[in-house]
Amino acid sequence: MPRRNTRIFIGIIILTALALFLVWPRQIDVTVPGVGPFKRDVMRLGLDLQGGTELVLQADLSRLEAEDRQPAMQSVLRIIDDRVNAFGVSEPVIQQQGENRISVQLAGVKDIAEAKKLIGQTARLEFVERTFDQDGNPTDTPTGLTGADLKRASSGLHPTNNTPIVNLEFTDQGAKIFEEVTTRLAGTTGEIAIFLDNEELTSPTVKQAISGGKAYIEGGNMTLESARILAIQLNAGALPVPLVIEKERSVDATLGADSVRKSILAGEIGLGIVLLFLLLYYRLPGFLAGLALVIYTILVLTIFKLWPVTLTLAGMAGFILSVGMAIDANVLIFERMKEEARRGKTPRAAIEAGFDGAWPAVRDSNISTFITCIILIWFGNSFGATLVKGFAYTLFIGVAVSMFSAIFITRTFLRLFANSRVVENRRLFGW
Repeated sequence: MPRRNTRIFIGIIILTALALFLVWPRQIDVTVPGVGPFKRDVMRLGLDLQGGTELVLQADLSRLEAEDRQPAMQSVLRIIDDRVNAFGVSEPVIQQQGENRISVQLAGVKDIAEAKKLIGQTARLEFVERTFDQDGNPTDTPTGLTGADLKRASSGLHPTNNTPIVNLEFTDQGAKIFEEVTTRLAGTTGEIAIFLDNEELTSPTVKQAISGGKAYIEGGNMTLESARILAIQLNAGALPVPLVIEKERSVDATLGADSVRKSILAGEIGLGIVLLFLLLYYRLPGFLAGLALVIYTILVLTIFKLWPVTLTLAGMAGFILSVGMAIDANVLIFERMKEEARRGKTPRAAIEAGFDGAWPAVRDSNISTFITCIILIWFGNSFGATLVKGFAYTLFIGVAVSMFSAIFITRTFLRLFANSRVVENRRLFGW
């Protein structure tokens, strides 16, 4: 047993050292010989801590049958995800709320108007053949050529006047339709009107038939940024249902930094008070439990970083609460150890009996917390309460690691002392 405890102790030290290296808040990007590139980033922060934009979108599913609504929502989620990722937003949070709502959190994006244009626009591209009669009255005829016939789109500059344009490359079928339309209109007064979400962008006159399946869009007060956004939207595809922006919110990064600072301070004060209480009341076992609590904190933060968990203000509250709850198991164990010592058991026997006797209470109380967290996570997913869900996730992880800390780490530390003469000094144990 002593050798086994020593090996476990060494394993805990190695695990703690590795976790401390991973969680230390300094960014590292190096190449490890024989291993390859290794990158250690800072903690992933949510919208309320980093600042950015949040949009809640409502989809109009009224024209769809009941069985087609969820597939349509999944398609909307995929298209929005493609658009946001192509735009370059790091770690966006995109999730469905209820039947017809979608929450989009874009950390670091401050321009709400830009986010709304990128995400909320349906981006349905249509090409219409426009001809004129002798009196100049237009007649619009659908060509059947839409954004679905695009192979790719890219933003750029016009080769002669350097104005922003969106280059289009059609699929084989789209190229065939485009060539047929331009052949009919070549040399006439006819135009190809290009519509985006029923709004006319441009209507160029066709001078000659165009083959090869390539064209471009210009005009409409297009800027380089709007051309880039349009290209992203066309590449991601048109949304299958209209979206209405139900709620929008902008979070200042300064407020987020202040929240982080205050939360860390609150956590440090709480951890310090708990450690002081353990040391004064339980003495040596309290000191060992406090050491285990520090290791617990490092392990939880490492899990947050590797998962990765998007740490929000509510999530930090859940983590700080779990730090306080992490000591509950130790208190139950130490009080049970006292009872066993008063019954006349030796210190070594009292330590083992204390852990064995307290385990059912520790297990049942933590299982109750797990059930509560699962209910909160379900509530957050169903009703879009992202703050509640963030709190529940961090609390669940914290309580799970606390069981490992109290039952495994603290017990290993006490067993090491149980095999020394220190255990014979009952005053060190507060007995």
